Amino acid sequence: MEWSLESVREMVAGGIQSVRECEVCAFVTAMCVLVLFMWYCYRVGREHGSSPLRKHGSMLEEQNGFAFCQSSECFRCTSAGESLNQKLYHSLQEYAKRYTWSGMGRVHKGVRDQGRYLNSRPTIQRPEVFFLPDLPSAPFFSREVQRHDVELLEQSFPTLLAEFESIYHQPPARSGSSLPPGWKANSTPRGQWWTYYLVNQGTPLVLNVRRCPRAWRVLGQLRTFIANNVFGNACFSVLTPGALITEHYGPTNVRLRCHVGLRVPPSCELVVGGEPQCWSEGSCLLFDDSFLHRAFHDGNPEDGPRVVFMVDLWHPNVAAAERQALDYIFTPARLEDKEGK
Repeated sequence: MEWSLESVREMVAGGIQSVRECEVCAFVTAMCVLVLFMWYCYRVGREHGSSPLRKHGSMLEEQNGFAFCQSSECFRCTSAGESLNQKLYHSLQEYAKRYTWSGMGRVHKGVRDQGRYLNSRPTIQRPEVFFLPDLPSAPFFSREVQRHDVELLEQSFPTLLAEFESIYHQPPARSGSSLPPGWKANSTPRGQWWTYYLVNQGTPLVLNVRRCPRAWRVLGQLRTFIANNVFGNACFSVLTPGALITEHYGPTNVRLRCHVGLRVPPSCELVVGGEPQCWSEGSCLLFDDSFLHRAFHDGNPEDGPRVVFMVDLWHPNVAAAERQALDYIFTPARLEDKEGK
């Protein structure tokens, strides 16, 4: 290569141009990073500033066509949101100080990042209150996952059916009412849906329990019944012919809902996560109600009602230590105390 003043001048000019191009690339890169950071801050702000349920006055609206409970007695309707997440985190810290952090990895992760989990779940499974990460998910579960309790409930079929008959055919509780004592009418777009709770959101209903002593004894023999926190329920559930329970989500994925078929006419169906199943008299149906689900009775009036005994059981993959912690932080009395502070 021959060196000359002209060649040196060309090399210097080329070097200056390269530096200028690098400056432009660096500037463009910095602007892209800044835009991405601003977008991330916006998303985080939306997640933490919004509740999983949108309230309108004292009523909860429909979202994307899915109906939500409108009862002032419902824990998940009155307590969901960022304030609840903060209360749960404080309760978990209290639990860890009193007992241990051992085995609390998933619970800690779930409580800490609850806002993100609830808002980022796919529409097919979106629990309204609490999501425990890393649990196997499926709309329906095999009876084998809770074999002891399923067999006990199925063996108790005659007892549960007889107990239902005794409370269902009582005279109305008061004049002008069609419901016997202890029964509750739920909102449905068509038909009638009645429930008779022995345990409602972790709280036993004493008068109802006294009327159903044999069903109460069955609950006491179950190994995985959620008896000590707001996610636990046990009730008789009745759907009259023509009734529809609109698509909705349950509050959490830490439980499996068990239906024992007591009376099952034709044309009755439960659809969970898009998968249809039919009840069977004397048999249990296990499903994860944090999946979008609905139920209907399309039979004729002469078919009579569809009747199931409903019990909430622990998800089989929630460990014993996690159950103990969740019972502690979701104890009804504890949450009521924190609401009053």
